[in-house]
Amino acid sequence: MKLTPKVILEGTRLTGKTDLAFALNEHPRLVGHRRYRYHSPLISAEWSGFSNEPWGRGLIDFAPDETAQAMETYETWVRMFELQRYYSWIVDRFHLSTLAFQARQGREFDFGWLEERLKPLNFAIVLCTRPENTFEEARDERLKISANPKQYVALEPFVEEQRQLRELAAKSILPVLELDVTRQGPDDVAEWLDERGLLTL
Repeated sequence: MKLTPKVILEGTRLTGKTDLAFALNEHPRLVGHRRYRYHSPLISAEWSGFSNEPWGRGLIDFAPDETAQAMETYETWVRMFELQRYYSWIVDRFHLSTLAFQARQGREFDFGWLEERLKPLNFAIVLCTRPENTFEEARDERLKISANPKQYVALEPFVEEQRQLRELAAKSILPVLELDVTRQGPDDVAEWLDERGLLTL
């Protein structure tokens, strides 16, 4: 059968979401055995598309006066998923990250409508986590390559966001896998999706 996995990767910084996204986008159990390399869709709510500056605002950290723009963007993504349901989609951060960030600003949103439309498409959430005592080591590795090291000065915000995302994932109507990135990887995600019939539609 045609492979059509649809995965939303959520998690705070330093949990390897983007590396996992690239790995899943080439994993034989998700995309088949390819004879040559080609790209598959990989999208992210972390894109800073709402402001003309590096690390600017986007679909997660939009300002109050950009709320309508953010909701229209979510509506547009969901409609595209519906129109191209027989395709694979890997999403690096999405609505749970938005809910977590906006809640820290004192703003609450309801994405029940979004999940109601994602569920029939077989979307699943993979929540990337790590034990709290491993964040410092992960930061040391990230600082070797980061172009924006100031965002890693304090680790407490990442621990708090991980707690928030766990709570939000527990309320989701979508299938959720919590993945400990210190001991699990792409093969575990593929196995979980396969066991639940989420690789096809």
